[in-house]
Amino acid sequence: MTDTLHIAMDAVEEAAKLLYIRALKVLPDDIKQGFARLDSTESDGLARSVLATMIENIAVAERTDNLLCQDTGIPIYNVTIGRNVSFDGWELKQAIRRGTERATREHPLRSSVVHPLTRVNEHTSCGLHVPVINLDFSDEDRVLRIEMVPKGSGSENGSFLQMLIPADGIAGIKRFVVDAAIRAGGKVCPPTILGVGLGGTSDLCMHLAKVAATRALGSRCADPEGAKLEQELGEAVNSLGIGPQGLGGDSTAFAVHVELAATHITMNPVAVNVQCHSARRASATFTASGVEIGF
Repeated sequence: MTDTLHIAMDAVEEAAKLLYIRALKVLPDDIKQGFARLDSTESDGLARSVLATMIENIAVAERTDNLLCQDTGIPIYNVTIGRNVSFDGWELKQAIRRGTERATREHPLRSSVVHPLTRVNEHTSCGLHVPVINLDFSDEDRVLRIEMVPKGSGSENGSFLQMLIPADGIAGIKRFVVDAAIRAGGKVCPPTILGVGLGGTSDLCMHLAKVAATRALGSRCADPEGAKLEQELGEAVNSLGIGPQGLGGDSTAFAVHVELAATHITMNPVAVNVQCHSARRASATFTASGVEIGF
């Protein structure tokens, strides 16, 4: 009989707390390498100066154990459930919420979450349907992964959706994405990761755009046509001259990432979601050996 990995809810709560704090204070290595790559290829003098300042700000924040950005964002937890993993789903949801609240109160962090009508802030980084919890599944045996992404409003406000039709073709997709990058301009704190969701339904498409925006730099779309589109869009976006912080230059985006889903024969939804230069994330992997914290 196959052994089962039983997940303790106190461990989930503690992980949710630690991941929120870690994501806000430690930038993943792939993003630091992305900065180094842009810095080595940027041709504009002002843009190089801006990049140098951003790189130094990251170093100072980590050196002094401070936040990378004052915006603690909307807390998002992506939970991937492997085979032979046992837990109570409702208890998992509550444990993640408790961990989010504890991170905000104990650290303490500025709560950026308010009621959409009254604008009342509970000062817990929680509210109606927040934290956001997304569930997915994998074929890994006895593994549970929790990824935490604090999504700031500067980048999240750079979100766009259009319900294209098949006749718009690939040219229409490219035009929409490039237009979205122009509309976002410097408001999304470039250099960015531009996430593109293509296909599915309107809600799935937007979700895929966010999945794409929060993928690690250096990863590629699993679909060959999607990977090709990533390359072409990346070159197009970086030719716009928006540059770091919108002040001009070659370094508008670290990358453009694309995620695809099958869609209806009479439609082709396209969405853009932006991740700012402080592309924060952290993850915990639960196995029989314990809990490993990383990116």
